[in-house]
Amino acid sequence: MNDDNPMSAYEAQAKQNALIAYGFMLLGLFTGVFWLVGAVWAMAKAREAKLSVFYDHYQNMISIFWWGLGISIVGFLLALFFIGYVLLLGVWLWSVIKLFKGLFRLLNDQPYQTL
Repeated sequence: MNDDNPMSAYEAQAKQNALIAYGFMLLGLFTGVFWLVGAVWAMAKAREAKLSVFYDHYQNMISIFWWGLGISIVGFLLALFFIGYVLLLGVWLWSVIKLFKGLFRLLNDQPYQTL
């Protein structure tokens, strides 16, 4: 958004809810439980942001959660072998990068995906 076109209340609420979800998910990278809280928040608020420029941020967080959960389960199962730890580290780093990219784009009032 720019100064010539101020953000509507709808867009501002969508941005605020996405910011809350990103915050919980980033905190959850270190605590675990907040990861789930952030994902549930994103899933619950995504419908409200459907027509906003920030909607794809919700899709991003939901995708990170489900892919991260699935790959983490595989990593835990393979933790008997070294590859499981590599997989867990890889999914953690991938999540950090995707979450910070989304957060920075959100703070700059940009959609997650550029066209």
